[in-house]
Amino acid sequence: MSATDARLPERTVADFGDQWTRYTDNSGWYGSLGLFADVFGPLVDARELVGCRVADVGSGTGRIVQMLLEAGAAHVTALEPSDAFPVLQANTARWGDRVRCLRLPGDAVPPDAAVDWVFSIGVLHHVPDPAPIVRAAFRALRPGGRIAVWLYGREGNGLYLGVVEPLRAVTTRLPHPVLAALSAVLTVALGGYVAACRVLPLPLRGYMRRVIGRLSLGKRYLVVYDQLNPAYARYYTRAEAEALIADAGFTDVRLYHRHGYSWAVTGRKPA
Repeated sequence: MSATDARLPERTVADFGDQWTRYTDNSGWYGSLGLFADVFGPLVDARELVGCRVADVGSGTGRIVQMLLEAGAAHVTALEPSDAFPVLQANTARWGDRVRCLRLPGDAVPPDAAVDWVFSIGVLHHVPDPAPIVRAAFRALRPGGRIAVWLYGREGNGLYLGVVEPLRAVTTRLPHPVLAALSAVLTVALGGYVAACRVLPLPLRGYMRRVIGRLSLGKRYLVVYDQLNPAYARYYTRAEAEALIADAGFTDVRLYHRHGYSWAVTGRKPA
């Protein structure tokens, strides 16, 4: 591995620290239980979280923590390693002692946590080697506990990846003002694509209509920026997504091809 490659994990954490200290708001559909249900489809019913102890890996600004608590989780341990940690603390302060914020990487989930669930939504595909995180989640779960992750998918994304991967080769090196301006222009184009998807059977039509189309203009901009900013991103095949969870010892591994473009995956720690 080159010196540049070796710095990818710290570069990516720094990128997200910068991103989440600039964009801190989680309001609207963007931070809703409706979006949580859309992410996991038939794999996770929010009602299963009522009264549970949960860990959230890569909490950022606390958007997922908010969803979990609104679903009725009794307690959430939120892990965030970046400079966005104070934002996480501020955004979750209203929940009082139902939240414990830890400035730790995902592979440092407390092994004695004995949680019922570990969630990691939109995080592991930004980690070059996520296996230690999944193993740490396994240790932190009580017997019979479950992991639930959401990953970028490769299947169904051919056209999109043909555009975004060459673009990211440039945008991951841009200073924030230039990237922000480019993201604003692309957000306008995205709005046009969403409008076209309402009448034409275009690629990712379901995702555009049911998810992006329900976001405010500001949150659409954030989705665009989020795709172009972090130093590292991986798009998982179904087999890779399944192996990531199964290889850590989880059983009953289930997958959901969300809108035909990404993978939600759950697994259970054997009792």
